[in-house]
Amino acid sequence: MKIDVLLGLQWGDEGKGKVVDFLAPEYKVVARFQGGPNAGHTLEFDGIKHVLHQIPSGIFRPDIINIIGNGVVLDAVVLRREIEGLKKYGIDASKNLIISKKAQLILPTHRLMDAASEKAKGVSKIGSTLKGIGPTYADKIARQGLRVGDLLLPDFQKRYETLRDKHMNVLAFYNEPVELAEAEAAFFEAIEYIKQCRFADTEYLINNYIKEGKGILAEGAQGSLLDIDFGSYPYVTSSNTMAAGACTGLGIAPASVGEVYGIFKAYCTRVGSGPFPTELHDETGERMRKEGNEFGSTTGRPRRCGWMDLPALRYAIMLNGVTQLFMMKADVLNIFDEIKVCTHYKLPDGTTSEELPFDMDAVEVTPVYKTLPGWSQSLKGITKYDELPQALLDYVAYLEQQLNVPINIISTGPDRTQTIIRKKIKEII
Repeated sequence: MKIDVLLGLQWGDEGKGKVVDFLAPEYKVVARFQGGPNAGHTLEFDGIKHVLHQIPSGIFRPDIINIIGNGVVLDAVVLRREIEGLKKYGIDASKNLIISKKAQLILPTHRLMDAASEKAKGVSKIGSTLKGIGPTYADKIARQGLRVGDLLLPDFQKRYETLRDKHMNVLAFYNEPVELAEAEAAFFEAIEYIKQCRFADTEYLINNYIKEGKGILAEGAQGSLLDIDFGSYPYVTSSNTMAAGACTGLGIAPASVGEVYGIFKAYCTRVGSGPFPTELHDETGERMRKEGNEFGSTTGRPRRCGWMDLPALRYAIMLNGVTQLFMMKADVLNIFDEIKVCTHYKLPDGTTSEELPFDMDAVEVTPVYKTLPGWSQSLKGITKYDELPQALLDYVAYLEQQLNVPINIISTGPDRTQTIIRKKIKEII
């Protein structure tokens, strides 16, 4: 049995949570492999909207094992809040949630360092979510971070104080006031609380599940264009958001990867700073933002909006080895008479390219568009692919022809029921 990987192909916020929730009944295990509370996976069903930051999106299915993998950075305070928040819906996350002992812990001082560093950058800030993600991954690479398994060691308090004091020395450099007592108290309460969850060497669990033939879905966070190596550096996250990140973030061999599901919006959005070639600064962009309710589920910040970017999407498909595409939020484009698609970039020297420039944050590229007719009608109530408006069918066909990968799911609204399966995703579906 292979592990299927689901990830975003743009700058995050593509709708991964909804798709994981939709596909979850066909799997026995859902596993998060990177990122942390900077993720905001939104699910909507039974008229209720849920946003998950740390817990995998299969948690609403009681028969599914949910794993937080070693590649994740864990905020115990956020996790405690999520577990408590699920209880009012009758969900006891401690029963089917397993946390890798090798997942890194976000300390209160990590968040303070994140905020101080971002403030010091001034106009050059990268748009951090200020959740402590970057400093935590930095400590991991520096081989001084604390891991979930360390919570069980008798000298955890000493280890914590040693790292905290190092952080305080760094914070003194920024000459910023430090209010730590309250956050520290909440942290220690939270780590005692999360000990109700099961900690494990999850790499063994997952590989045993593979041998047993259990269906496993690896859930990515953020988006491919925010990858630390291949994203629009330095305006990126601090982890590997590509399919390869599932191998290091869960402890599986590359040969264990099966289908790679690539999630993308029918248009583009981005939160925070960084290059965005097709961004719309006009009324069209504002209409798109309002229609799509494009505000960050983690930060609440308004998302920047723009038309589809084919060079960027092809790049993400190539690097991830995407085998199937799922197009989200097609309904947001209902209001437009015309839809534009960026087919390539015009560079400052007058040449054109279908490739993303290395120095995209420094070189101004001009998108070259192809205009397609819009469908200008609601998609509400449509449940079959061939019932969709012809203009939308043509849009899907055009994208498939350009991307050379089948688009097998079209989302027509936020609820899990507003999902059209065009072709079989797997034989078991």
